[in-house]
Amino acid sequence: MKRHERMNALLELLGDRGRVEVEEAATELEVSAATMRRDMDTLAEQQLLVRTRGGAVLSSVAYDLPIRYKQGHRAAEKEALAKAAARLVERGDVVGLSGGTTTTAIARALATRADFAEAGPQPHLTIVTNSLNIASELAVRPQIKIVLTGGVAHPRSYELVGPFSELVLQQISIDIAFIGANGVDPLRGATVHDEAEARINRLMAERARRAVIVADSSKIGERCFARVGDADVFDTLITDAAVAEETRREFTERGMKVVAARPSGDD
Repeated sequence: MKRHERMNALLELLGDRGRVEVEEAATELEVSAATMRRDMDTLAEQQLLVRTRGGAVLSSVAYDLPIRYKQGHRAAEKEALAKAAARLVERGDVVGLSGGTTTTAIARALATRADFAEAGPQPHLTIVTNSLNIASELAVRPQIKIVLTGGVAHPRSYELVGPFSELVLQQISIDIAFIGANGVDPLRGATVHDEAEARINRLMAERARRAVIVADSSKIGERCFARVGDADVFDTLITDAAVAEETRREFTERGMKVVAARPSGDD
């Protein structure tokens, strides 16, 4: 892993957990403790984290990390999740996508599906999103109709939140919604760091005939500040194959189907 990729991965760990110790991050990213200390010092100079005794916490300047800082971490797992999610979508569907790196991967998987890329007089797919980066990336695809919710832009996550977003979502119907999360727990369901984001994510899920949580296995078992929902809103969790079988059963017993996607090339 190159240095900039490693620092991106460190920032994503902080975005998920809020605090990490040097040894913990070094083990997770498979580098020495000395290397991790240097990376933390560099990011502290950029005001993207705050050094603590033995580790680091997320800087108030970077409470939620920009998409550009997150792209490299667990890329294979997210690609597998994205492909599994894309297989649930049919031509002509209205698809809801919350913000986040996993949902961005889903957007790309949908955009590159051959049956959605065929030329034709009408769009083959409608994407409803509150994510500025997803809307920007897909706007150049003539066969995909983009509906951006509007709202107040979160300066770090590129997501639109607030009453304007709610107003749009309350007026539409969605076939299937894919909602990302910072934590997913069998008892509490999907959770995120920000309450405004949680409100929009839940509303998007409620407007859909089918709502799906998408989160790689590093998010499973984690609990964050604001609850989005569990089986009361979502019928499916798509994660990667590293999730424990016992954990899968816990979700299943609470009424949620679990899809464990494997990266390409895995047995």
